[in-house]
Amino acid sequence: MIYVVGHTAIDHICKVQEFPPRNGSASILERKIYFGGGAANIAAGIARLGEPCTLVSAVGGDFPGGDYDVWQRSLGLRQQFFEVPDTHTPTAFLFTDQLGDQITFFEWGASRVFAESKAPSFPFVHMATADPDFNTRVAEKAAFSTFDPGQDLHRYRRDQLENILSHIDILFANQHEVESMSRTLGMSPRDLAASVPMAVFTMGARGSEYIRGDERCHIPAVKVSMADPTGAGDAYRAGFLAAFWREYPPLECCRIGTVTASFAVEVVGCQNNLPSWPEMEARYRREFGDLPENIPGNKRVYTNRG
Repeated sequence: MIYVVGHTAIDHICKVQEFPPRNGSASILERKIYFGGGAANIAAGIARLGEPCTLVSAVGGDFPGGDYDVWQRSLGLRQQFFEVPDTHTPTAFLFTDQLGDQITFFEWGASRVFAESKAPSFPFVHMATADPDFNTRVAEKAAFSTFDPGQDLHRYRRDQLENILSHIDILFANQHEVESMSRTLGMSPRDLAASVPMAVFTMGARGSEYIRGDERCHIPAVKVSMADPTGAGDAYRAGFLAAFWREYPPLECCRIGTVTASFAVEVVGCQNNLPSWPEMEARYRREFGDLPENIPGNKRVYTNRG
C-alpha cells in the first residue's frame, strides 16, 4: 500500500494573457474549477495506474458526499481523512499566462488541522504539500518515505528542511524548488542531491534527471500538445511511485513518470486525463520501446536509510 500525505483541494484554474505588475490588474481569459491538491493529484494518479493507495488528507464539512468524494471513491482510492466540519476543503487559485508560467494562491482551510494532529507510522509513504512539522514527524516514523515540498516550500524553515531530508529515501523537486532549497540550506544543487539517497529533479520541457550517488541519468520529456502545465509534477510523481511500488529500477520509474505526466498536460485540470497502466504502457512503448520486466527486490536495493 502506498500512502500519500497532504492536501486535497478545489482548484480554480485561470488563464491570463500576462501577469500584472504590483498594484496592477489583468483580465482573466478563462476560469474553470477542478479537483486538485498535490497529494490528492498524486494519489489519484497512482490509483488510476492500478496500484493500492491511501490518501491521508484533511477536508472540510463540504467534502463528504460531494462530487470530489464520489470521484475519489470511484477510483478505488482509500481515504484516511481528518474531517473538520466547521471549515471548508482547501482551495487553490492558479493563474497561468500565455508563456506557461504560473502563480498560485492557496487557502489552507481544513489543512490547518495537520499542525495539531498526531503523525501516523507508515511502511511506504510519499509526503506532498502539507504542514512542514507534520511531514517531518511522518518522515521520522516511516519505514520508507519520499518527499516533494511543492508549493508549500516557502513554509519550511531551514531546520525543518534539514530534518526531513535526513529521514527520507527519495527527494522530488522541480528546478525552482531545487534553487530555493539550495538557497535556504546554503548548499549547491549537487550537494542537495548528495544529501539524500536518491534525488529526482524535473525540469519541464527539458525533461528530468535522477541522481543516486555517482549515478546520474537524464530522461527527455515526451513531446505532446500542452493545454495546461498544472499537475504535471504530481502526475510524474504518481507514475514514478506506482512503478517503484512495482519494483522497477529508477530509470524506468522516471520514464514512466514522464509518460504519465505527458497525459496530464494534454487537458486542463490535474486529474482529468490520468492514464491507466495499459494506456501509459502504450505511450511508453512509442517513446522508449518495450517496458522491461520489473525486478523483485528493487525496493530493498534502493531503500538505504538503514
